[in-house]
Amino acid sequence: MSDPEASVQSTPIHDAREALRKYFGFREFLDGQEDVMARILGGHCSLVIMPTGGGKSLCYQLPAMVMEGVTIVVSPLIALMKDQVDALERRGIPATLINSTLSLAEQTERIDALRRGEYKLVYVAPERFRSRMFTNTMRQVEIALFAV
Repeated sequence: MSDPEASVQSTPIHDAREALRKYFGFREFLDGQEDVMARILGGHCSLVIMPTGGGKSLCYQLPAMVMEGVTIVVSPLIALMKDQVDALERRGIPATLINSTLSLAEQTERIDALRRGEYKLVYVAPERFRSRMFTNTMRQVEIALFAV
């Protein structure tokens, strides 16, 4: 007799459910998140509007974990970037931020690590796109998702 679990094929949303448990410790999606995941993992652009605490961040953090390449998150809020990166690192998720709070040496070190594929999520401030070093790096890495 065959194992019914073995016959279940891996789909992007199945992978997302597994990653939800593995990386974030949740058993279920919040309202609307699963539809967003299905769209993003299906290669579609999405505009997500949710209330505070509605789970917006997971809508790009989770796909980052199941897609090839790096997810670039653009945010003007430096404190939010730090909070999110700290929380992701506590979960063992390779994430970093690149913004004006870092020395040039720290920025260069993180950009080099980005080129080497060491991060799944990179949080940047909008002005980062004025940096030629950063934009040249963006041309050299596989970007899975771009979240603003």
